Amino acid sequence: MNSPNEFERFPLTGRFLAGRARSEMSEAERVRMEALVTGTEVLEHEHRVIARGQRSDHSTMLIEGFMLRTLESENRRHAVSFHVPGDFVDLHCFALQRLDHNIDCVGPARVGYVPHEAIVEVMRDDPKLARLFWFSTLLDAALHREWIMKLEQLTAPRRIAHILAEIWRRLEMVGMAHPDGFETPLRQIDIADMCGATAIHVNRAVAELRKSGIADFRRGRVVVSDRDRLEEYGDFNPGYLYAGEPPIP
Repeated sequence: MNSPNEFERFPLTGRFLAGRARSEMSEAERVRMEALVTGTEVLEHEHRVIARGQRSDHSTMLIEGFMLRTLESENRRHAVSFHVPGDFVDLHCFALQRLDHNIDCVGPARVGYVPHEAIVEVMRDDPKLARLFWFSTLLDAALHREWIMKLEQLTAPRRIAHILAEIWRRLEMVGMAHPDGFETPLRQIDIADMCGATAIHVNRAVAELRKSGIADFRRGRVVVSDRDRLEEYGDFNPGYLYAGEPPIP
């Protein structure tokens, strides 16, 4: 299991795959992972880390803060997934050379940069760590699939419940959740972009969740009195998050 000491020993990458396959990493692999970060930067709210079509010679580790993957169409932003600390937010760019979407900060964030040339060395010299990188990108794909299905299946209040349940679980995996919820810089406009609804519709849906006692979402904090009820209402099954640190061959 991961512990606060793990995050203190590896302040830049200690949350990478925490709650998943991190326990399969050897001490040498953890040290090497930490050393891959050659520089850090603090970014402001709404800073665009990388734009659709932009080429980059590095990939970005989210150390502190939150980010959204977004697409823009007809003057409307669509959020297609959410990132928490420990996520490699644009590792896809290493293989694809450019992204087909944007990466945007939600609130201030601290990031670490990993040169692609260093990832090439990992691919060449450390096949186990390379598979962990691959595992990381496959997790992103699993999240995308789940969001697409829930967007089709659920009403706006239930979509929001699903999103809140997912974020809570993911923050719990990296040691950043509370027993009754979590802190978040997400605004209702961000939630609207995440569930394909208008801001007015989301405002009504959030009010419905609060009135029914399922979740109290206010700027900066989500409070839930009954987690099972939230997850049932949002049709949330955490299997697609691949928690439990599966073995890496």
